[in-house]
Amino acid sequence: MSLAESPLRFDNRLTAQLPADPVSGSRQRQVSGACFSRVAPTPVRDPQVMAVSDEVVSLLGLDPAWVAQPAFAEVFGGNLLLDGMDAHAMCYGGHQFGNWAGQLGDGRAIGLGEVIDAHGKHQMLQLKGAGPTPYSRSADGLAVLRSSIREFLCSEAMHHLGVPTTRALSLVTTGERVVRDMLYDGHPRPEPGAVVCRVAPSFVRFGNFEILAARGDIETLTTLADFVVDTEYPDLADGCSRPEAYTNLLVEVTRRTALLMVEWLRVGFVHGVMNTDNMSILGLTIDYGPYGWLDDYDPEWTPNTTDAATRRYRFGMQPRVAQWNLVQLANALYPLVEKVEPLQEALDTYAGVFEAGWAEMMAAKLGLGALDSDDDRWLADESLAVLGQCETDMTIFWRSLAELSTSSELHDGQRAAVLESALYQPDAVTGPQRDRLVSFAGRYAARMTSLGIEDDRRRLAMNRVNPRVVLRNYLAQVAIDAAESGDPSEVRRLLDVVRRPYDEPTEPDAYGNKRPDWARTRVGCSQLSCSS
Repeated sequence: MSLAESPLRFDNRLTAQLPADPVSGSRQRQVSGACFSRVAPTPVRDPQVMAVSDEVVSLLGLDPAWVAQPAFAEVFGGNLLLDGMDAHAMCYGGHQFGNWAGQLGDGRAIGLGEVIDAHGKHQMLQLKGAGPTPYSRSADGLAVLRSSIREFLCSEAMHHLGVPTTRALSLVTTGERVVRDMLYDGHPRPEPGAVVCRVAPSFVRFGNFEILAARGDIETLTTLADFVVDTEYPDLADGCSRPEAYTNLLVEVTRRTALLMVEWLRVGFVHGVMNTDNMSILGLTIDYGPYGWLDDYDPEWTPNTTDAATRRYRFGMQPRVAQWNLVQLANALYPLVEKVEPLQEALDTYAGVFEAGWAEMMAAKLGLGALDSDDDRWLADESLAVLGQCETDMTIFWRSLAELSTSSELHDGQRAAVLESALYQPDAVTGPQRDRLVSFAGRYAARMTSLGIEDDRRRLAMNRVNPRVVLRNYLAQVAIDAAESGDPSEVRRLLDVVRRPYDEPTEPDAYGNKRPDWARTRVGCSQLSCSS
C-alpha cells in the first residue's frame, strides 16, 4: 500500500503519545501493555463513492475538487494511505449486555490518523469495514452495504438533529461481496460490501479504560487517562492533583452522558447496543448498529434482535443503562484515585443532571419556558401517557401539538382532532382513550392561554426542538433496497432530507409520514441484528 500526497494536515497525538503494540499486522491476538495496534486497511477491488457529507468535507477543510477525484475513493475505500496517516486499531474491553467480555477492540474499524480541521481542532478519521485487525476475533473486519448506509445516514441525521454524535465523511462501495447471516438463522448470503469513514475528535470509549484496569495495567491506564484529560479536557486539570483531575473527568463524562440520554429521548432514538465499549468518553453517540427510531411511542421497544428476550437496551431503559455504564467507568478509574467517596460523588451528579435536562427538554417540546407549576409537570407526564395509551406516532404527535389551536371559538374535541393525525389505528381507539386525549388537549390549551403564549410563537419554538423528519428505519430500508439494486439516488436524497429535519418542505413529500403497514414487521424496519 503506497503513500500519496495529503490534502489534509495530520497531527497524530494518539499514536505518538500512547503505548503501541510492538507487533503490527492483523493477526488476531491478545494485546497487553498497549492502547492500539498498527494495522493497514485491506485493499478492495473497485472502490466507488456512493455518498459524501458536504458538511464534513467543509469541516475537514477538504477541497471539493479533490473529493471528486478518483484518489478520494482509493483513500477512503482503504486502498491508499495519505502521507501522514498512521493506521491503527484500538484495544479495549467492555461489558456486553451486563457481562464482562474481556478484550474486544476495533474489530472492523481502523483509525487513519488525526487531522487538524478547518477550526483548528483535532479530528480522528476512522474507516469502518476496512478489513481484519488483531481484535477481529473470528470475523473478517468487513461491512456490508446495508449496515454502512445506516451508519452513514444516521451519523449525519443525528448531527443535524442537534444530538452529540460521531460524524460520517463518506460511504464507499468496494466492488466485492461480503457473506453475512443477517438474522443468525443459518441463512448466510453474499452482499455488496462498503466502507464508511467516521469522524470524531476522539473514539476513546469507556472500554479503553476497563480493559487496562481489568488487567491491572496501572501504568498504561495512567497514561491513557492523562492523555484524555490533557487533550480533550485540559481545563479539568487546572490547579489540582492528578487524582482530582481523574475525578473531574468522571464528573464531566457523567454530565455529558446524562444530557446525551435526554437528547435520545427527545427525538425517539434507541441505540440498541449500549455496551460499555459503545460509550464515548466525549459523550457522543457512537457505533450505529441495530439502532432504531420510535414510530409508535413504546418505551419497551428495542430494535435489537439479540436483545429481544431481556430488552435491556429498550428505549425507556437507556438512562438507567447509561448510569450503570458510568459505574463501570468509575470502577476502571478507581486504581488511579484510590478513594471511593469522590468517585461516588461524581456518579451521584447523574440523577440531578438528567432530571434537570429532562424537565428542560420536555418544557421545550411542550412550548413552555420551563416546568414551573404542577400544571406544567402534569402536562409533561400526561403527554407521554397519552402517547403511550394507544399506537401513536411520536414524531407526528409533537409536530401536531404545535398546530393545536388555543382559540376560544373551538371546543376541546376540535382541538384534539389535530392530534388524531398521529394515531395509527384511529378506529381502534376506545372511548376512554379518546376522552383522555380530549382532556389533555383542553388543559394544554388552557395553560397556554393562561401564560399568554400566542399560537404562532409557540409553533415556531416547538418546531425547533420537535423534528418533522427522523431517520425512520423504513426510510433507510427503502434507500438500502434501491442501492443494493444499483440505484444510490435515494441514499443521497435521504441524506439531503435529514440535513433539514425541523424544516417544512417547500413541496409536499412523504418523509414526514407515519410508518407504512408493510414496514410494521419487515426485517430492517422493525428489528435488526448486530450485523444490520
